[in-house]
Amino acid sequence: MATFEVKGGTPLKGDIYPQGAKNEALQVLCATLLTPEKVTIRNIPAIVDILQLIELFKKMGVTVEKIDESTYSFEAKEIDFDYLNSEDYRKRAARLRGSVMIIGPLLARYGKGFIPKPGGDKIGRRRLDTHFIGFQKLGAQFDFDSNSNFFSVSAKRLTGCYMLLDEASVTGTANIIMAAVLAKGRTTIYNAACEPYVQQLCRMLNRMGALISGIASNLLIIDGVDSLHGTNHTLLPDMIEVGSFIGMAAMTRSEITIKDVSFENLGIIPAQFARMGINFEQRGDDIYIPRHDHYEIESFIDGSIMNISDAPWPGLTPDLLSVFLVVATQAKGAVLIHQKMFESRLFFVDKLIDMGAQIILCDPHRATVIGQDHQIQLRATTMSSPDIRAGVALLIAAMSADGRSIIQNVEQIDRGYQNIDTRLNALGADIRRID
Repeated sequence: MATFEVKGGTPLKGDIYPQGAKNEALQVLCATLLTPEKVTIRNIPAIVDILQLIELFKKMGVTVEKIDESTYSFEAKEIDFDYLNSEDYRKRAARLRGSVMIIGPLLARYGKGFIPKPGGDKIGRRRLDTHFIGFQKLGAQFDFDSNSNFFSVSAKRLTGCYMLLDEASVTGTANIIMAAVLAKGRTTIYNAACEPYVQQLCRMLNRMGALISGIASNLLIIDGVDSLHGTNHTLLPDMIEVGSFIGMAAMTRSEITIKDVSFENLGIIPAQFARMGINFEQRGDDIYIPRHDHYEIESFIDGSIMNISDAPWPGLTPDLLSVFLVVATQAKGAVLIHQKMFESRLFFVDKLIDMGAQIILCDPHRATVIGQDHQIQLRATTMSSPDIRAGVALLIAAMSADGRSIIQNVEQIDRGYQNIDTRLNALGADIRRID
């Protein structure tokens, strides 16, 4: 189990480039299974979750070629269904939350698909009902083997229909879209997720020959086609990493420039950091963050305490609430962090309290943070990363703390952030990886 030893109190300076978007990568990689032709994807981040998915594809019979450090081509001429019924497939796929999006393309192209109950972060219930209800509406038969924890779907031919999703699930929407593009007739999806990642998936599928309209809205119309062909696709920069770097810069009193952020796809994220009192400049497609000796949380117009909560796009992504929470600990003022979408994501705050942060954990969904305006520096401590986003929040806290902190279980951070220690050390951080 790898560990980070972090010496805090060192400001960063320089330029940093965000990696390709992890959540988009998981979707578009699965979409390569929809065609026997070659699909080339650029800006793929070299992180554990993505590399494990690529390795799984190889085992399934997909021809994978690594063109350069961040570019791969995928050619899914044939899928080995014997392997999909194997114990090795069950173990590998169960490690990945994103593996659930394999089933939609397989169902669309071959009329059947199998997936074990997927793993991923332990951040509360992440139900799959939306995925399978959508498949059933398209005409698929659904089965779950409770002994082996295996989901399976099958259909002679999927048929388009109207469906109103019970929740605007990002992975659920992506999975249903990938199933519907080869279905017979028209599929209308209302209450669809409309995150930039889903938009990117739709645009890629259209370049492959799909007929999807309503992109960027919550009402998607998909006219099924008989087959799809190959294409090239470039991933967006990871908005979660961009947000993490903005928060990290303010918290550590650093002066950094985040390069090539695709600002128009960041949504409400920059404005929300501005409400935290963090100043920045948009320079072309870069974000420049000056040194912050102080930053003050705004209040609402009526003077009430600021409330930051997550919501489906174009609301604030839940993946950044952990970062907002830790950044608030050294702000001037107070804020209520309301994590609506997952019930276990705030349980890392006990580590921050141990470091001297003033936080009241109200319940599994809400935490009140009283900022200390850098008057009292956080104390170094030993802690463990429970999930990807909490892990990077703890890393930010350790980088601002007085002394050397130990962060255990950094494999969780590696699942979402590529070479994060090396990239931050290049800016002046003092992070040592201990294997």
